Formats: sequence, C-alpha cells, structure tokens
Amino acid sequence: MTAAKAFFDARDLLLRHRTDYERAYREFAWPELEQFNWALDYFDVIARDNDNTALWIVDDPAGEGLRLSYAQMSERSARMANFLRSVGVKRGDRVLLMLPNRAELWDVMLAAMKLGAIVLPATTQLSADDVRDRVQIGGANFVVVDSAELSKFDSLDVPLTRLSVGTPRDGWTDLAAAYDASPQFTPDGVTRATDPLLLYFTSGTTSKPKLVEHTHQSYPVGHLSTMYWIGLQPNDIHWNISSPGWAKHAWSCFFAPWNAQACVFVFNFARFVPKDTLDVLVRFNVTTVCAPPTVWRMLVQEHLTDYPVKLREIVGAGEPLNPEIIERVKHAWGITIRDGFGQTETTCQIGNSPGQPVVAGSMGRPLPGYRIELLDADDQPVTEGEIALPIGPDGKQRPLGLMTGYANSEQATAQAMRNGFYRTSDVALRREDGYYVYVGRADDVFKSSDYRLSPFELESVLIEHEAIGEAAVVPSADALRLSVPKAFVTVRHGYQAGPELARAVFAFSREKLAPYKRIRRLQFSELPKTISGKIRRVELRRREMERQAEPARLPDEYWEEDFPDLR
Repeated sequence: MTAAKAFFDARDLLLRHRTDYERAYREFAWPELEQFNWALDYFDVIARDNDNTALWIVDDPAGEGLRLSYAQMSERSARMANFLRSVGVKRGDRVLLMLPNRAELWDVMLAAMKLGAIVLPATTQLSADDVRDRVQIGGANFVVVDSAELSKFDSLDVPLTRLSVGTPRDGWTDLAAAYDASPQFTPDGVTRATDPLLLYFTSGTTSKPKLVEHTHQSYPVGHLSTMYWIGLQPNDIHWNISSPGWAKHAWSCFFAPWNAQACVFVFNFARFVPKDTLDVLVRFNVTTVCAPPTVWRMLVQEHLTDYPVKLREIVGAGEPLNPEIIERVKHAWGITIRDGFGQTETTCQIGNSPGQPVVAGSMGRPLPGYRIELLDADDQPVTEGEIALPIGPDGKQRPLGLMTGYANSEQATAQAMRNGFYRTSDVALRREDGYYVYVGRADDVFKSSDYRLSPFELESVLIEHEAIGEAAVVPSADALRLSVPKAFVTVRHGYQAGPELARAVFAFSREKLAPYKRIRRLQFSELPKTISGKIRRVELRRREMERQAEPARLPDEYWEEDFPDLR
C-alpha cells in the first residue's frame, strides 16, 4: 500500500463515520508512513483538474473577495516552490514566515513543504525584539515578511535571505516574481514522513516560549483528528477565526479543512466587530466555524436570532468554553458549540464530536487515534489528574499527532516525555460516562484550606456577571487558609469599577459558588496576556507571591471582609 493510499483510507474512514463516534474510535488507526509529502502526495493529487474553491479571502464584506480553486493553489505553490529554490531555499532550510491572511501565506506553506524546507510561522504582532529572538533561536536563514513589517528586521545583523510581500523595498526580494516561475515542479528527492516541517513557538503562558517541532506526518496527517472533531465535509465553507503565526491557524485554516477537501474561508477585519462577523457568516453561507471563547463571548452580546446563519457545525478552542455561552448560542440558532482540547504540541486530542451528546461543562471524549490517561505526580492513574498520552518505553504507542519534541530544549522534551508518557501540564477530571472536564493548567490549580480549586471553574462563574468582561483567578496568601481565591477582572463597557461593583461581584460569588470556592479578593485590572491573547496567570500569581504586607490594599483592590453587610 502506498503512503498516499494509507492516508486516504484513514481519512475516508473518519468521513464515513463522522457521527458514529464509537465505530470511528474503534476502527481508526493512524496510517503507517515512511515516505510522505502531504503537499505533493495528497494536495496535488486532489487538486488535479479540481475547480472547487480551496481558499476564499474576503477583505471587504460588501465585495466578493479572492477565490482560488484547488487546481490554482496547486499551480501557484509549484511556481512558488520553483522561485524559492531559485533564491537558494533547499531541503532542511529554515524559513521564518511572517504574513497576515493573504494568499501568499498558503502558497509559501505548500511550496516549502514541496521543497522539504522547514517553516517557522510568526505572527505580525511580534516586536522587533521578538523577531530577533525568533530568528536567532529558530535558526532561520530565510524570511518571508509582509511589507508593513519590514522595519522590525532592520536591526538584524545575521545573514538572511529576505523576501517581502507587498510594496517592494531595497534589500528585499519581491515575492511577486514567484508567479512568473515555471508551474512544473520536480522534487529534488524523497521526503521522509518523520522529516521536520514546522517549528512553532509556544505562547508562553507559564514559561518562556519553547520551539515545538512537527513533521511531515504529525501535523498534516495528525490533523485528521481535528477534521473529525470539527465535523468537516467536502465542499464545506470553513471559517476559523485565528491569526496566522499560531498553531491553531495551521489546525483549521490549513490542514483540517483541506484534509476534508473543504474551502478555507477568511475574513480580514481591521478591528473585530461582532455585527460584521455575523453579517459575514450569513452573506457568505459559512457552514462550519471555529472561534475562541473570547469571540463567542462578544458575539452573544448581539441578537443572534436576527442572523439566519447556514451553520451546520460550530466549535470553540484555545481556552475552555463556558456553559452559559454554549446555551445562549443553542437557544438562538439551535446549534451546540462543541468544545475541544489540544495544544501546539499536538493535534486535537479530546473533543465533543458531531452527532454525540454534549455534556455541559465537558470538553468531550478522546478523539480517534488518541488514548488518554490521567496521572498523578507518581504516574499512577487517577480520575482527576494531569492529561497524559501514552507513548510507551520505545515510543511505538505515540499518537501520530504528537510533536517530536522541543527543538531548542532537550531538558524540556525529557521532562514532558518521561516514563512512557507525554505530559500535557493540563489537569482534567474523567466522568463515569467517559467524558472529560477541564480543570486547569497544572501550575494554575491551587489549594485553599484543604480544597483544590480550579481557576477556570471560578472564572466561568465570574464572567456570567453582566459587568465582567474577563477574569483570571489566582491564589492570594492568607494566614488562616494558606491561600484564598483572588480574581483579577476587567469591566465591560458601560460599567464603572469601584466599591459598589466590587460588592455586587462578591454577592454574586456568594450566590453562585460553594463557600469554599467563593472569591475572597477582587482587583479591577487589565490582564497580562501573551502575544496570542492568552491570559498569563503566571504573572498574576507572581504579583501575589511578591506583594508586601503594606499597603493592605492595592489600588482598585477589594476584599470580601470590606463588605460586612454581605455576611
């Protein structure tokens, strides 16, 4: 059996049993691949004479946007590969790719894959210092950059071949010349399925970013699990609201939809406006959508029933979804947002798959191809513990969607992959029915008195309050209880931070939470975030650990005991 046929067979099984979870999970096996190049052996094959839309980019919601077929993407990427080869890119070279959502991003990704080059995706939100770090740590020798971001590379004195997209600039090669190259591409050799393809920087919510290495099989083929979770079908119009440069963009703006032969849809907005987003969903007949919880929290502020969407499947990822959001969308559209769990280091591991009962507050069940264990600190199985993937002492049990390791840290790799398991650093609870409930990052869960508290659970309750936009809960030192839950919150537009609102939030906490879980301290504050928008609770914890006894209260900080009338 050829590698391409093994991949097609595995994919087709998941498409056939899209709503039969038990059968898909029981019968699916990762294809065994030796030589495999997804762009050449799969994409070019399905693209031959295929006029179905592969990529649809809309900049103006009143316009029609740019539509490119599978056949056109295959030809464009072949021209791009020949052009990149002409400027020196060869197998194993590292290419930093820093583009917004424009067609060249997809062209370069496919082209680099065909060449056997390694791509380092980078967000355009990086600062000049960030760029320097990524080029140096990632060992990039080629950069492909949007013209609006070129100044961030001015201070770099490392040898680089610089290619730009957009307005030409001296010292940079204009990528527009690529489309004059030959449309006939011949690879210089075979691609092993285990050859490196992608190097992703983690978002750094709890530590400095690490460099995650994925191969020609771990993401292209591994994202069959993500395709299954989303419920994608051929010719779907799939919109994943995600910024380039992060792994989630590769998840659902590249591999998962194209694995299903669906259309990748993109709407480029200068500023996120919920009404515009909803209008786009309707006007362009989007059938499947994936968006982070922050987006859903903004969308539900609109009258969703006013928008006759054609959506069949909707999912959320990035951070766990709150049950209140799920219920409000279901009430308006009759569709349940399905949660899922995965990491930069993996594809989607756990999810609520199509056609299955969705348990409120659960992120679902293990997806086809993944076995899940919950472990305690001694690697013993428990019903609440760290999510772990068995890889076996010889690595033969490892799921195909798992990274090879952290390319810039053998120590971090050894720590994550020890004693026959890959440890995710995320904690979950397994219910009797086999569904998993997210508890929090291992570093985030803390004890108050003798109770283990999940920040996510408390935050989910807090953001149900009409005045609270975002919340982050961390332990705050307490002489009696060791620590108590403290919430850092941002206030929604139209509300005023102050003692009156603090009292209302404490009262809300007392009403909604058990006594041992109640929020005891509150601070109105902007929340520190990573470049990708994830809250850095590690920084908030550090603030609390390092705070002095005086002053007793920080600016905009309130304690429950400040309001004796609540007792």
